[in-house]
Amino acid sequence: MTFRYIGSKARLTTPLEQAIEAFDDGSGRFVDAFSGTGAVSELAASLGWPIWANDALESAIVMTSARLASKADIRMEQLGGYLGAIDRLNRLRPIQGAMWRTYSPASVQFDAEGIERRYFTEKNAGAIDAIRAQIVSWVENGLLTPREEQLLICDLISAANRVANIAGTYGCFLSKWQNAAHSPLVMLPRELKAESVELETTVADVADLRPAPDDLVYLDPPYTKRQYASYYHILETIAVGDDPDVEGVSGLRPWKNKASAFCYKTKALDALVSLVERMPSRRVLISYSCEGHVDLGDLCAALQRTGRVECTPIQGVGRYRPNRMASANGNSVTEYILSFMRAEDKFESKRLRLGARYGLQELAT
Repeated sequence: MTFRYIGSKARLTTPLEQAIEAFDDGSGRFVDAFSGTGAVSELAASLGWPIWANDALESAIVMTSARLASKADIRMEQLGGYLGAIDRLNRLRPIQGAMWRTYSPASVQFDAEGIERRYFTEKNAGAIDAIRAQIVSWVENGLLTPREEQLLICDLISAANRVANIAGTYGCFLSKWQNAAHSPLVMLPRELKAESVELETTVADVADLRPAPDDLVYLDPPYTKRQYASYYHILETIAVGDDPDVEGVSGLRPWKNKASAFCYKTKALDALVSLVERMPSRRVLISYSCEGHVDLGDLCAALQRTGRVECTPIQGVGRYRPNRMASANGNSVTEYILSFMRAEDKFESKRLRLGARYGLQELAT
């Protein structure tokens, strides 16, 4: 990854792999309901699962789709192939578009309050505008499939992240320019997967998902008050390709319609329990943190009303440290994987057998 994504599970692949395999009976899909950057979808795909990836943000689905793209998915034959398309995009001249007007020092000319935003240099912001406009043109002329479009948009997001003048997220920009921010924006091709992954993607509220009973649902909800729609608003604008009305010093796009109940301490427990109880699927995995809004004991007690819960602690996970206060709290946290199985689950005997193999700890009622 070229930036820090809050709550990324890229470093938890081993314990997650064990939990996923313990639920594998050869049926259903892996439903990554909060897909984020797609790290867990990629893991499940490597284990042979068909994937249904969902997120409330278009930018997250773009990143997940690109992460799972294979050589068979990406042709771009009329553009000289994938490498040819990347080369064409890198040779474009910057233009004065929405990114340039809103998220570079040029904003002082257009913002009603004269705010100078330093997310990108004017040249790099103009390069983002030019590349995004070219991708739109190629789509309109039938030169890109939806998977190819998502791949190039994700490559643009990665390129923007490498030169963004930020501390870690897009909640604010830095007042002084970092050295990396003055580097030219460059699109870089990624290594595509050798084999295709069966992938369905949706951009939807997790509460609206209706997976099948045999699907394995993975839930990685927000743990804290940080709202992803605001912290990664610029990435969402790049992904959607629009020119929204923005507000404030940070230039936030409208995001409150995507505010997550899981980010509010008074709502998080009820929201998570209700979500699991409404899911038609018999098998649910949940990632959570010791620093989350929800008390793990309360969560497990509530879930045990309708099924069996097992909890695996994962020690020493690196802490997200956006500021000095967070750094002072220590270098690591404990994360947990909760395995939930409805009481009537016909796979219970196999689950218990595999759970014993991997040392999963059942919480007492």
